[in-house]
Amino acid sequence: MTLLDATILGVVQGLTEFLPVSSTAHLKIAEALLQIPRGDPFLTSFDVVIQLGTWVSVLLYFRSRLARMFAGAVRGLLDGKPLETSDGRLLWWVLLGSVPVGVLGLVFEKRIARLDEDQHMLLLVIAATLILFALALAASEVRARQSRDLTQLNWVDAILIGLAQALAIVPGVSRSGVTLTAGLFRDIRRDDAARFSFLLSLPAVGAAGLLKLAKLVHHHEIDLGGERMVLLAWGTLVSGVVGYLVIAWLLRFLQTRRTTPFVIWRLVVGAGLAFWA
Repeated sequence: MTLLDATILGVVQGLTEFLPVSSTAHLKIAEALLQIPRGDPFLTSFDVVIQLGTWVSVLLYFRSRLARMFAGAVRGLLDGKPLETSDGRLLWWVLLGSVPVGVLGLVFEKRIARLDEDQHMLLLVIAATLILFALALAASEVRARQSRDLTQLNWVDAILIGLAQALAIVPGVSRSGVTLTAGLFRDIRRDDAARFSFLLSLPAVGAAGLLKLAKLVHHHEIDLGGERMVLLAWGTLVSGVVGYLVIAWLLRFLQTRRTTPFVIWRLVVGAGLAFWA
């Protein structure tokens, strides 16, 4: 992998992590087009760790809301009423919604990793999930009433959207896309469904990236002072900067527009990828 490769992959990660088009799918496609050899443990680690860049971008973008959420949760615990404030509740719903992906991730981690070893099968799976979940997103737009906002979320919403997020361990599903779809089916406003999706990514993406980085260092697959660490740090920085800009743009976009362009993009890319694979 070269510095240019790391830059391109960082841009792809930053662009597609928050758009409902699947960052994993587009990273795998980009890696295939760049002819980066499969089978290198560093490549898998690179894909996961650069997500920390977009993870930090969520922390920075929602820093004020996160501060209110933690303050509300603490006040609620001290008062013996943990669900009294909407900010406090939102923190508990994010934590509750993060449980399914943690459990399923541990159970299916090795099976998903084995899928990554067979590029042909991986691309076919990605093509199928791009198309299938594009249709699900389109169906949610038809069904969406958008009658509820973040303050009206409840524990049922958290569990159902969390279960949807767990499906994103399969390449091509799109974590942001499937959680947005679930939010729309629950009649949550489009932009607020996206906000909850972004907040819900913090425990899952953060834990996955930090654990992968720890394993990478522990197993000496990367020298902290070596060239690979430079590539990893640069790709992470690029993904973070691009991701921050995408969050700001997408939330404005979803206030007045539907997700139809992303549905079309998924269908086109999925069909083209199936033909190519």
